Amino acid sequence: MRVKIYQINSNRDKAHFRFSNLAETTKLMQGNGVDSSLYDEVFNAELGTGDLEEIYTKFNIERHPLHRGDSLSVSDVVVTDQGAYFCDSSGFEKIDFDESKTQKPDDLMRVLYVEPGKVPYEAEIRNTLEGMQRAVCDGLIEPIFMDDGCVLVGNEESKLRGMQGNRHLDGGGVLAGPFFICGDAGENFRSLTDDEVSRYMEKYAEPEDISDEETQADVGFTLYGF
Repeated sequence: MRVKIYQINSNRDKAHFRFSNLAETTKLMQGNGVDSSLYDEVFNAELGTGDLEEIYTKFNIERHPLHRGDSLSVSDVVVTDQGAYFCDSSGFEKIDFDESKTQKPDDLMRVLYVEPGKVPYEAEIRNTLEGMQRAVCDGLIEPIFMDDGCVLVGNEESKLRGMQGNRHLDGGGVLAGPFFICGDAGENFRSLTDDEVSRYMEKYAEPEDISDEETQADVGFTLYGF
């Protein structure tokens, strides 16, 4: 299920709505509801659940590699295929929320994200070293340059850290942990085109069952890292 999370941008929050519960927000807005224009999109990806309490636990206590914001808290908005929900002092309340009025960073890069045991999906990450490191669960990134103008980017330390096997590489070797595909723009990386998304969506469409033994036996297989 596609889940999105929005958080209030402090720079646009002149009336200090952030961390206010729904009753306080409604009062400040004089009954006009939540001001969507104050919010930034900080997460937009596929999750294995649409249960709001599970999402709260995952984003308040744990950390998702594609999450660009802070821990999930009061005043944040979670959007699922069931609608938009305000994170209140206790639980969630369904609200009207205009996603078209929200904002997100200008430096986002369109990628195809591939997690172990899952079907790949489109996502956006910040086109910075920090953003790319976060997307592969932190650590050194390992770019593998394809011959078609695309780059596969994983975590160079994934096997040493015991990450789950993900996909087999062409020519041998195992990729462990989450990785993403982006475009090669010479000295920088770039967003994928529609054709590139389709090509790699098909290439990695089928999740692979790779044992921990096979993954660990492949320790030491590295290409480029920085």
